[in-house]
Amino acid sequence: MSHPPGLDLDQLRTHLDRVRPGLVTGPLTGRLIEGGRSNLTYEVGDGTTRWVVRRPPLGHVLATAHDMKREHRVIAALHTTDVPVPEPVLLCEDDAVLGAPFYVMEFVDGTPYRTARQLAPLGPERTRAAVLGLVDTLVDLHAVDPAAVGLGDFGRPEGFLDRQLRRWGKQLDASRNRDLPGIDELQAALGRALPDSPAPTIVHGDYRLDNVLVRRDEDGVDRIKAILDWEMSTLGDPMTDLGLLVMYSTDLGLPESPVSTTATAAGHPAPAELIERYAARSGRDVSSIAWYTAFAWFKLAVILEGIHYRYTLGQTVGAGFDRIGELVPVFIDHGLTTLR
Repeated sequence: MSHPPGLDLDQLRTHLDRVRPGLVTGPLTGRLIEGGRSNLTYEVGDGTTRWVVRRPPLGHVLATAHDMKREHRVIAALHTTDVPVPEPVLLCEDDAVLGAPFYVMEFVDGTPYRTARQLAPLGPERTRAAVLGLVDTLVDLHAVDPAAVGLGDFGRPEGFLDRQLRRWGKQLDASRNRDLPGIDELQAALGRALPDSPAPTIVHGDYRLDNVLVRRDEDGVDRIKAILDWEMSTLGDPMTDLGLLVMYSTDLGLPESPVSTTATAAGHPAPAELIERYAARSGRDVSSIAWYTAFAWFKLAVILEGIHYRYTLGQTVGAGFDRIGELVPVFIDHGLTTLR
């Protein structure tokens, strides 16, 4: 039996047999679905049933070990609602089993569409329906009463936007090793124009098409079957999720960009239509959406600059990383233009 890195299948089987006797009915096999600096995701099966295991990255720092508990908590809470999430199976906080906390959830069949090229086989109508479904599902998430599902203490919504802006400003300072015209201007302008946040909701924090699983049902409609990657979720301003979705739905004008975007796919709704649909379905005021979208551009510029900084230090290797640095000014410009 070959063990994927970070997943000892014998240890996992022993633990599952102890806490969920009868769950596993055959020898376990596993493969790494995705990995890297983020949490590691594995597909595990016994020949009859498939599950997903999530654990922190290897060489993981213990300070954020509660991420697993946090992710498991939010999907367990939302599983009782109309928001599509995988069914949680168990949480294990004992490092002795896999070397770090982990949780197990059901395997949901579906596709995370990362690029316009991947969407192309769907054609314009199905692509449009899938992206509009993304908006509708976001409305459903933001409609959940956090207290009603046991998430009333899931975050600190008071001063959320100010804290977010300061947090990403600190991230920028930590990776600042070249001149980036306009980024300080963008940060300062965002700080001067902080909008008043609406009532807090559960916020996903990284809501986009490749963080959901889409599957075509028997009626021919492509539906969102599960929202994944809850590691940045909290209680906060719902408009930050919409701003990020609008940003990811904007054509960068860079055909071979290493940053995935589906905006150029035939049939993909324009950002304005996504905003209108969210407003109509949620009844929320979206008049400040330019600020939230500009903030999303700023946040991504900072994340990309961090990747570029690590690349210049030789800490990040792989295809496309050499071109991340040239993208940062594009994101800054989009941020400034959006805010104006």
